[in-house]
Amino acid sequence: MRFAKPFCVTSRMGVLALLPLFPSIAAAQEMPTTTLAPVVVQATRLGASIADTPASVDVIDGRQLRARQPGINLSEGLVSVPGLQLQNRQNYAQDLQLSIRGFGARSSFGVRGVRLYVDGIPGTMPDGQGQTSNIDIASADRVEVLRGPFSALYGNSSGGVVQVFTEEGSRPPQWIADISAGSYETRRYGLRASGATESALGLIDYNVSASHFTTGGYRDHSAARKNLGNVKLGVQLDDASRLTIIANGVDLIAQDPLGLTRSQFESNPRTAAIQAKTFNTRKTVQQTQGGLVYERDINANHSLRAMLYYGQRSTVQYQAIPVAAQQPPGSAGGMIDLARSYGGVDLRWTSRLSVAGRPLTLIAGLSYDSMVEQRKGYENYTGSPDAPTLGERGNLRRNETNRVYNLDPYLQLSLQASPQWAVDAGLRYSTVSFDSSDHYIVPGNPDDSGGLRYRKALPVAAMRYTPARSTMLYASYGRGFETPTLNELSYRPDAQPGMNFGLNPALSDNFELGAKKEVAGGLLTVAIFRSDTQDEIVPATSLGGRTSYRNAGRTRRDGVELGWSARFAGDARVQFSYSWLDARYRESVSDAIRAGHRIPGTARQAAYATMAWEPREGWQAGIEGRYLGSVAINDANSDAAPAYFIAALSTGYVWRAGSWQGRVYARADNLFDRRYAGSVIVNEGNGRYFEPAPGRNWSAGIGATYTF
Repeated sequence: MRFAKPFCVTSRMGVLALLPLFPSIAAAQEMPTTTLAPVVVQATRLGASIADTPASVDVIDGRQLRARQPGINLSEGLVSVPGLQLQNRQNYAQDLQLSIRGFGARSSFGVRGVRLYVDGIPGTMPDGQGQTSNIDIASADRVEVLRGPFSALYGNSSGGVVQVFTEEGSRPPQWIADISAGSYETRRYGLRASGATESALGLIDYNVSASHFTTGGYRDHSAARKNLGNVKLGVQLDDASRLTIIANGVDLIAQDPLGLTRSQFESNPRTAAIQAKTFNTRKTVQQTQGGLVYERDINANHSLRAMLYYGQRSTVQYQAIPVAAQQPPGSAGGMIDLARSYGGVDLRWTSRLSVAGRPLTLIAGLSYDSMVEQRKGYENYTGSPDAPTLGERGNLRRNETNRVYNLDPYLQLSLQASPQWAVDAGLRYSTVSFDSSDHYIVPGNPDDSGGLRYRKALPVAAMRYTPARSTMLYASYGRGFETPTLNELSYRPDAQPGMNFGLNPALSDNFELGAKKEVAGGLLTVAIFRSDTQDEIVPATSLGGRTSYRNAGRTRRDGVELGWSARFAGDARVQFSYSWLDARYRESVSDAIRAGHRIPGTARQAAYATMAWEPREGWQAGIEGRYLGSVAINDANSDAAPAYFIAALSTGYVWRAGSWQGRVYARADNLFDRRYAGSVIVNEGNGRYFEPAPGRNWSAGIGATYTF
């Protein structure tokens, strides 16, 4: 299957006549500065620099996300973050596989256990389910990745937090365009306009971008097409208040090749599962959302922030559920049709005071998010079960309305007790409520309506000590809270109809010791952590794209993370990161889940290193390497995706001519043509655990920027 030609209105395609306008491909677009300036992060809401934040937090500059890369998804630019395991499934029907310190590793699609935000608007729904398909790398200013105890400040499913911030427009205005191509019929086209007005009030800055992406896919039956648009507008209402308007839309069509068995992975990794073609497994997603962020300085010491958002998302997915398995009255069929509407508000008051002459920051807020889901299930065939036409919408087999909301008041303080000592603390009280109304009631499928509610207080505390100007030590603790998502509640392990309301939330106690120090012109970070979890949520079984879940008792995650990056010789950059994670079950609860077994989906070791030469003009080049240890595929640890090391080379050239700036780049990934699994499907019931990654592949791009 191949998808239609790029559409013209909201794509970044443009026409070939506009090629001279094309700015650097998303990768080489804008070069980073050559000085190491303090970076202020919003991860803990305090607006401190990385060096002063008592938590493990990394900031990836948007220009680095795009440096000599096609800019298709986050897996290209975030691999350098220690503790973050970001796997590209090469399957756009299932999104990236993202986990932080082992939280989220169970996800068979989308993102769980990790909170996502784009310009302050949640990319994670109140049930804890998130997705990255609406993130626009081309217009990103930076990405902040928060790990460890302080993540609990964000409530449900905050094993870690990933926040993406869109660039604010600035003067002089620019038009930017780019085009890239790569292996497996991959194409990406982009257009972007950004700038700022001279007026002091009203619209003062803007950033508008759109892109069109297509690929034939590395594997059979893995073609995809995605259209993406993103808008950020800044409006100055008066001298003390600002309004930011954000709008985003994504339209995705993707085939699903499913996973492969070990023998299929070793003999022909580019193939798709037979069932994928038989049932034409695929997914379509359409999402639009918008939000407002209002910020007002009440006076020099007090400020108010209010965020409001609303969105709609529809998903249709055809699964590889055998026809015979759909015959029992309680079956939900083999095709899912979801329509979701969601929205929320976050109100926050910040006061900067003093106690005994020492600075004190107080933050008080209230967060409310809600979602209404219309979930329907259909047979994935038409005709009779004896002579079916597969891969088509058939009879209705499930129809329900699901509602979920969270209501979370929170408090936070930061006290600089002395020039060397500071204390940070916070408390969030999280309430998450689920309610399901069953509309499909037939003989053999009774009324399965019901609901449940989870409540938990989530304290956070940290102490930091600064013995010298360039050194900071800290210790922190946080209580984590992760409820099952609607998708995890939707199917019971016993294959009976109805919601899986027997699932308990996972609760974790998280401890961290860390140090940050300026070394050789760069920032060295070290973190040692432990997370003890009760009622870990794990896949019970995964069949044909449908996964059910259960609780697995106690688990423990111990780990060490190192990170260092620096610039030298003006335009040279070097970066290194290393992670060690020992994630294991601590008690035996079944034949498969035994004390001492590794938590599947997690790698014990990961390392990344890069060196690059990046002048503002002229030739650029970079080399990078990545290592990932073996990844257990199931609770029994009966097999594992093998460890691998891959390397990449990139080069580019930047030139200027008056108001124009042109860029080209070329890149080769997996230089040694290593065969490896890009990700695994945890506890896949048919033994199709492996999702292969591409062999040696290439990409190249050209672009231009016009500055007014």
